[in-house]
Amino acid sequence: MMYSSQVSVLLLNICIFICGEAVQGNCVRHSTDSSVANIVEDAANAKNESQSNDTIYKEDCEESCNVKTKVTREERHSMCRNLQNSIVSYTRSTKKLLRNMIDEQQASLDYLSNQVNDLMSRILLLTTEVFRKQLDPFPHRTVQSHGLDCTDVKDTIGSVTKTPSGLYIICPEGSNYPFEVMCDMDYRGGGWTVIQRRMDGIIDFQRPWCDYLDGFGDLLGEFWLGLKKIFYIVNQKNTSFMLHVALESEDDTFAYASYDNFWLEDETRFFKLHLGRYSGNAGDAFRGLRKEDNQNTRPFSTADVDNDGCRPACLVGGQSVWSCSHLRNGTGWWFSQCGLANLNGAYRFPGKLPASGIQWDTWARSESPIKIRAVSMKIRRMYSP
Repeated sequence: MMYSSQVSVLLLNICIFICGEAVQGNCVRHSTDSSVANIVEDAANAKNESQSNDTIYKEDCEESCNVKTKVTREERHSMCRNLQNSIVSYTRSTKKLLRNMIDEQQASLDYLSNQVNDLMSRILLLTTEVFRKQLDPFPHRTVQSHGLDCTDVKDTIGSVTKTPSGLYIICPEGSNYPFEVMCDMDYRGGGWTVIQRRMDGIIDFQRPWCDYLDGFGDLLGEFWLGLKKIFYIVNQKNTSFMLHVALESEDDTFAYASYDNFWLEDETRFFKLHLGRYSGNAGDAFRGLRKEDNQNTRPFSTADVDNDGCRPACLVGGQSVWSCSHLRNGTGWWFSQCGLANLNGAYRFPGKLPASGIQWDTWARSESPIKIRAVSMKIRRMYSP
């Protein structure tokens, strides 16, 4: 009996073990442990009379397994529901977080966009104001000039003290507004008004008529003073001006060309050029070597105001040319089919695409024009009124 009770307890423990395995997914799967199987086999063979008691305990085991299986399934369903609810809740919170982040980013972008638009509006206003001031030739307040031109400034101020080179304000006869000029007070006694200078190619000389009319560039660097201003200076009463052209080559050699009685006709005649006697060592490129090269008495010409006389075309180096300004990279000059001089030619940079360059083709070596790196044009009174 005792033995039967021990067997019954053992069977109950086996049933509990089987039920425990069932929690992991299979209640009816028996243990593969060999020691347990041997104990069951020995217990079954020991006493046949214990079968009735074993049956009772087996029924109890099966009932207990069924109960545990049912509980386990309910726990699984509960865990699945809880997990599903957690996933749904996490998804919702994640979507909300993403929406908040997107809203914050969009707000930041809107703010930056407004800032950019505001800056663009300010830049537009400033640009408009700058252009307005550049186009307005009349100053809004009275400006005291230093003289009629740089020669007059030197004669006036230089009688008291040495006049340094630099920027001065002049107001020539015939001009209804003063303007700033660069005065060279050192070269050959001083008194020179610089009307053009090229030195490094920073300023673009490929410009339309209106720019050449009013002037452009930096008076402390490269610039073109402007046809109207030059006209006012050289057309004062009882005066005569000399034009001096200073040239510097790419290999650091120097040359010059001077002309007396330099003056321009007015804007209605497109500022026709007039030159007197030549002197210098660079050659008279303005008059050239042939009659058709002569640029003296020729009007000023640009790409958009063509006065070069090529009607319908000019023959330049065997090439048919309909516009000298276009041939010279869109620069402005006193062209004549197209001539040998163009001190406003497109600057030639080493290693870049070829340009027409600054021209003074009578300055040559071995019958080839010398490549020019820098040039200046300046004028000075030949005698005072």
